[in-house]
Parts: sequence; structure tokens; C-alpha cells
Amino acid sequence: MASRILASSLRSRISPFLRAAALHPHPSPLPLPPPPPPPRLDALLRHLSTAAARRHPSRPRVDVGARARQLQNRRLWTYALTFSCVAGFVVIVLSNFQDQLVFYVTPTDALTKFAANPSKNRFRLGGLVLEGSVGHPSATSPEMEFVVTDLITDILVRYEGSLPDLFREGHSVVVEGFIKPIADAHPLATNGPKVSEKARSGEFFFKATEVLAKHDEKYMPKEVAVALERNKKKIEAEAEAAAIDKRS
Repeated sequence: MASRILASSLRSRISPFLRAAALHPHPSPLPLPPPPPPPRLDALLRHLSTAAARRHPSRPRVDVGARARQLQNRRLWTYALTFSCVAGFVVIVLSNFQDQLVFYVTPTDALTKFAANPSKNRFRLGGLVLEGSVGHPSATSPEMEFVVTDLITDILVRYEGSLPDLFREGHSVVVEGFIKPIADAHPLATNGPKVSEKARSGEFFFKATEVLAKHDEKYMPKEVAVALERNKKKIEAEAEAAAIDKRS
């Protein structure tokens, strides 16, 4: 009797829920998404390399060959510029040295070289002082004049200053100076020594800036001595030929 009462009581309580479940059935659960596939090995390696590149950025690659060629070209240009500067300096020094270099010449050689190149008029003249040619151009002139000869050519020399003690007529002399037109020789004595007439009749004279004196009065440069000896033999040969022609 009691069990029937309990069963009917439970039925009365559960029946509303059973009717509701029958009217509103419970929706079926949604399906779960499939699990993600495992990561591939190449993608994992790419990810690791990218992460390493971010942490340690790589330096730009240097072309060693191009760098070596650049250094070599720079070194060659440096050598070329250095050589050009040195060569230019040597040329300038040699040019100045050549302009200042004065050789010993005879009056004949000096006039020949001056005629070939009038811009080069500085010489170191050597020869013999013609006897009887030393004097002043005029009574008021501070200059001394004399004639230097190589036995073939005579040239008038003007010098302002005191002549060395070893200066002698008939002996060798070395004078340094410039060849100038005879018109610049002021005053030009018209009644000078007879022996100077040949030199006065020339187109040029020698303006001496220095008269050189050496150890003795017989000093003469080797070049001038050889030229004088050659001219002396030439004069003797001409004199001998003239004498033979006169006899015949």
C-alpha cells in the first residue's frame, strides 16, 4: 500500500518533466574540429633559420678580388704621381743648371754659337790678350777695354772694375759675360789702338762681368788651349802655303 502511494507520487512529480522533454527534445551535440596536422619538417627548419637570422643579422659579403684590384690600382696611381713629380723636378733642375752652365769657348766659337741662337749670349770666353789693346775707351770712362783673340777671331771686351794682378798682355785670360751689339759699346773710341781696329770693325763686343785669375799667368782652360794650338797650326799652314805660291 505504501509502495503504491510512493510510485504515484514520483510519477506525478516526474510526469511534467517527461512531457516537456517530449515536447522539446535536447539538441544533438556539435561535432569537434579535427586535430591540426603535425608541422612539416621543412617549415620547421625555415622557421628556425628565419629566427636565427633575426637574432644574428648576416654581414654583407665582400668581394676580396675586387678589393685587391682596387688597392693595386690605387698603388699604381700613387707610384705614377710620385714618378711624375720627381721627373718634373729633375727636368726643372737640369734646365736651370743648363742655363747657368757656362762652357769655355774661344771668340770664334762664341760668335758662331751666338749667331745660331742669339738668346744664348752668355759665355765664358778664353783666349789671349792682344798686345797693345789694353786701355780706356775714353779719358772719363771707368771701363777698361782690351781685345781677346784666338789667333783667328778678335773680339773687343769691356770690363768695369779692377783687373787682376795676373792680367797681362800677350798672356791667356778667361772672362765671363755676354755678347752684345757693338752699337751698345758707348763710348766707342774711334782713335783707339791700331791693333784693336779689327775687333772694333765687328758687329759685336763682349761685356765682361768677371775676369778670372788663376794660379799663374799661364793658366788656360784645356778647351781653349787646344783651340789655340789648332788655330796656330792652321795659320802656320796657310802661311807656308802662301809662301810656296809666292815662290812658284
